[in-house]
Amino acid sequence: MTFRSLPAVAVLLAAVALTAGCGGDDADPSGAAPTASSASPAPAPTAADAPSAPTPSVAPPSNGGATSPPAPPSVAPQGPTQRRPASAPPVVLPERPAGAPGAKQVVEAFRAAGLKVAHPKDRSVDCGPDGLGLGCSELIATDTVTVYVFPDETSAGDIAETWGGQSYRRGAVVLNYLEAKTPAAERPRYEKVLDGLH
Repeated sequence: MTFRSLPAVAVLLAAVALTAGCGGDDADPSGAAPTASSASPAPAPTAADAPSAPTPSVAPPSNGGATSPPAPPSVAPQGPTQRRPASAPPVVLPERPAGAPGAKQVVEAFRAAGLKVAHPKDRSVDCGPDGLGLGCSELIATDTVTVYVFPDETSAGDIAETWGGQSYRRGAVVLNYLEAKTPAAERPRYEKVLDGLH
């Protein structure tokens, strides 16, 4: 035997082995590969055996088989886009009457007289939009007294009556002691300075 015939012999032996493994009726059952009934697990169900899942109904395309994207929802035409203002419009308050001192002027007069007016805060926005709310024109709160200026003396008088003994009015200006808790002994000094401004 030559080296050239070795591949041919190997192929022949492989064929014989396959024939013996697949054997016919006369093959030894003990040497045969295990059958599905004796050793292998039950075969997996095939696609034909599995219950079929419902498929969504698809309408046939109307344009000769080519699919087209769904139509966008109809949108009514709109006018130009309006942008919201970045901040609320400024509050418009009624003007204080001519000749009446402003709230800031009153606070400065208190300070000049040596009275305590620590941490003044302009809270005119609390008067309300367009003069609604309390209807005041100006409002400055300090740690000791709150100064209101109204657009007229009638409005000032109505508020002073509402606050009873916790306020003092001179013209259109009302001093409120409710929030600041001004000591009763100090109140006449504030009121005297306010009287001097009129």
